[in-house]
Parts: sequence; structure tokens; C-alpha cells
Amino acid sequence: MSLLVVSPGKDPKAWVEALKNQHPGLNIYVYPEDHDKEEVDFALTWNHPRGIFQNYPNLKVVASMGAGVDHITSDEELPENVIITKVVDDRLAEDMGTFVLTLILAHQRNLLHYRESQINEKWEPVSYTRNNDVKVGILGIGNLGQSVSKCLLKNGFQVIGFSKNKKDFENVESYAGEDEFDEFLEQSDILVNMLPLTPETEKILNIELFEKLPKGAYVINVARGEHLVEQDLLAKVDDGHLSGAALDVFWEEPIRDEHPFWKHPKIRVTPHVASVTHPNSVVPQIIENYERVQDEEELKNVVKRDRGY
Repeated sequence: MSLLVVSPGKDPKAWVEALKNQHPGLNIYVYPEDHDKEEVDFALTWNHPRGIFQNYPNLKVVASMGAGVDHITSDEELPENVIITKVVDDRLAEDMGTFVLTLILAHQRNLLHYRESQINEKWEPVSYTRNNDVKVGILGIGNLGQSVSKCLLKNGFQVIGFSKNKKDFENVESYAGEDEFDEFLEQSDILVNMLPLTPETEKILNIELFEKLPKGAYVINVARGEHLVEQDLLAKVDDGHLSGAALDVFWEEPIRDEHPFWKHPKIRVTPHVASVTHPNSVVPQIIENYERVQDEEELKNVVKRDRGY
């Protein structure tokens, strides 16, 4: 049997090399090169063309190259019998924690302000808030969110988390369900969105949510661009209710040249770099699942299709 790599617009060379190093005898095809579709029982993908997997009669698994799986679950033509898996990787989690901490510290110590002051040749000291006086709310506190919370706790921040179900993370107060959502938001001096993208969470970062945050709250989005209603964010930053935002993900990537985010003095833009998958780090778990398929064993990191994550 064979493994198919599908990553349009993304050079698959490093992935193919890592797969061959981990499993020298593995037969690998790279889409769209010619190959026998009946041979393929396992696909590794990022942003595959919609509907292509219905052409593989023996396909058993579609594995995401990263932690996100909405690029797979959004394909309405994906056969129902195909299992979806995601990446769970310590390196990804650590990188995410470091990135979020960096954004928060830059906000706390007014680095964006001082960059503007330097450009304008102005000496403008402003006051700052100490870490232990700030409560960070993690919206969607799963595996990555837990890693972020540990990083923030080590640096003296207070951390609370919201999820569908109660979580038991040391030193993190857990909120869950609609009844506790407002209470969670009202305490979040900084809101970090780490939700999976599902029909229920699309456009969740909207004006109604922003108005429930404390005045002066700061918003960080490292999940998906589709979570954010961009005009609502601009409105609440411009009217002073929000102190600003740091955005790493967007509806359209890259964002267009004339997008208002580019030059907004209170919005920090980064090009989807919060946590980047490294093939050598995650290929071992891909190969393990490939071998489990061949041995008809239960797979790891399986996505529940009814939940979308």
C-alpha cells in the first residue's frame, strides 16, 4: 500500500525526506504526480483540493500535517468511512506558548508604542502593568492552550480558561458552557483565542463578545481568521473599548495590500507564524499511525468528525 502527500502551494520535499528516513520502504506519491489511486490507503495533507479523496477507493486515513483539521473537515465530499487524524506535538505546543507570551509581553511593555515613538523621534514614556496584575483568558483551552497557560503561569500571569467541558489544569480556573461564558469574558484583561474552527465558532470574535470584555482589554487571535469579524474588531479598537489586538491568522492570507490592519497603530499583524509544523518532529507519529492502519490497530490523535476537532 502507499502514502499520498497532498500539499498544493507547499513544497513537500522535507515531508517526503522525513517520511523516507523514518520508514525507508514506504511507497510515497506526491499529488498531482501520476499514481495508482487504488494503492493509496493513507493520505497526509494540508489544504487539499476539495473532493479529491472520493477518488481513492481504498483510502482509510487522511492525516493533517498540523494541529488544525478544519481544512479537512470542511470538505463535504470526504468519504464518511475515512478517519481524520491531527498532529499533537510538544514542539508545536512550546512554540505556541513562546509566541503568545512574546505578544503579551510586547503589549504589557508598550513596545508597539515605543516603535512608533522611535519612528517619529519622540521620547514618550508610558506606564505599564505588571504581569501578576493581569488575567489572561484562553478561549479554547485544549492541548495547545494548556501549553500556553503553563508558559504564562511561569511568567507570573493569572490564567483562566474556557472550553466546552470543565478542565482540570493546575492553577488555571476553568469555565465551561454558555452559563459561564460571560463571567469568563468579563475577567479577561487579555483574551487569547485558541478555539478550533467549527460552524459554531466561526465569527465568534464579534462586537457582542468584545463588549463583554473589560474596557482596555487586548485580543490575540492565533487560531483561525474565520473566528474574527474584522470590522467589529476595528470598531471596538477605534472607540477605545479595546486597547488593541495581535492577529496571526486571517480570512484571506496574505491579507490584501490595502487592508486597514496593515497601518493601524493598535493592531499587530504577523504572517501565520505562531507555531509552524516541522516534519522531522511530527513524522514519527504519522508513521506510527500508518503502521497501525496496516496492522488494523486503533489510531492515535483521531478527530471526532461530529465535533470537528
